[in-house]
Amino acid sequence: MIIRPTTLDDWQTLKAIRLAALRDAPTAFGVTHASAAQYTDAQWQARAAGSDKAEYLLAFDGEQAVGIVAGVINGQVEYNLIAMWVQPEYRGRGVAGQLIAAIKERALARGHRRIVLDVAPENVSAATLYQRQGFEFLPEWEPLESHPHISVQKMAWAG
Repeated sequence: MIIRPTTLDDWQTLKAIRLAALRDAPTAFGVTHASAAQYTDAQWQARAAGSDKAEYLLAFDGEQAVGIVAGVINGQVEYNLIAMWVQPEYRGRGVAGQLIAAIKERALARGHRRIVLDVAPENVSAATLYQRQGFEFLPEWEPLESHPHISVQKMAWAG
């Protein structure tokens, strides 16, 4: 498994895997499939090139992208883990752990000793994964931007 940041040349791969994630788990992300599907090719290219706010990492099995994670500096100047997803047939194979390890490494390299994320506690598999990776629940809740009727809880990891 190769984990690496996206480049401009990866924009179509990034678009495909991000849209697949939004179709597979529509209430797990802060953006909807419908809104992401409206992004222009130039917007996907900016995301892949890292000139957007977030930096994306992809997990590859050969030439096939099988997982995604991103990091972005949020409004509180925290390194925020977003867009975490692994293709269903690759779950349980350690891909998610590798993606999280890679994003931790990137955050630390940029001077961020703390990473935060939001997760719906009802999403037991995701919450359990994050806890196994050293994240702890914080007493902070907010509505999920894409689905305001869903409350997500903040988790944090300190390196």
